[in-house]
Amino acid sequence: MMPTLLIVGCGDVARRALPALSRHWRILALVRKEAEAADLRTRGVLPLRGDLDCRASLVRLAGLADALLYTAPPNGHGERDTRLRRLLSALAKAKSIPQRLIYISTSGVYGDAHGRLIDESCIARPASARAVRRLDAEHSLRAFAIRHGVSLTILRAPGIYAIDRLPLDAVAARRGLIVAAQDSYSNHIHADDLARLCVHALRRRGAIRIFNACDNEPMAVGDWYDLLADACGVERAPRFSRAELQGRVSALQWSFLSESRRLDNSRLHRELGMRLDWPSVRDFIAAEGGRLAKAIKIR
Repeated sequence: MMPTLLIVGCGDVARRALPALSRHWRILALVRKEAEAADLRTRGVLPLRGDLDCRASLVRLAGLADALLYTAPPNGHGERDTRLRRLLSALAKAKSIPQRLIYISTSGVYGDAHGRLIDESCIARPASARAVRRLDAEHSLRAFAIRHGVSLTILRAPGIYAIDRLPLDAVAARRGLIVAAQDSYSNHIHADDLARLCVHALRRRGAIRIFNACDNEPMAVGDWYDLLADACGVERAPRFSRAELQGRVSALQWSFLSESRRLDNSRLHRELGMRLDWPSVRDFIAAEGGRLAKAIKIR
């Protein structure tokens, strides 16, 4: 009999992983709306109605699954991920606890590394409220895993992209960027590669492990937008000094543009043993450039 996997947050990345997961797992997914449930049934998934913001609706999840894939975002305020905390509280009430936990976190928990190359041993210093909540989720899962003696894999992902997950509106609007000499660095991960990483992580045995779930090439933010602009056949965005640009964009936009870090993904390759289909966004642009030009024209 197949083991049972519970997916909480069955969005784009989890759905991309479903074909591979369904070969080895009986899949349950927490859903809020009937339309979502109907779609998942067509994919061979058994939907369970519930709401992470309603503790009572989560009680039925206890004892159902052998593993948990959690990709849901935190609540939108505060310093704690109360949604995840409610779920873990419900799961802990059963005699049978999921033996493997997979969580998609964010590389934002590292905060601003001023462009340094960082690996998973670096201390997390989140600066934004959303990254603080993500780190709280990691801490909650770590405590749960230690308490119950189960395996936990945390995938710290940077900017997730795909042909339908690109900042084309910003490219078309030529929103300002930082001058090259002062620019921030970041990594990326294609949604398909992140989905495959979830599949590989579910095969992992062991206690608690964190992975930088990113591609192989850190890139200046402005270079990424320039690549997209060139592929789409539109003019590149203007560049400004950090001080000038901060006064031109929202606080949320600045939080994305200002933090600079380059992620070392050596552990990912060494321990999960997965070859990325898209090791750099340059490979993606080279393969999909024609489709990008068409996509931006219909906007």
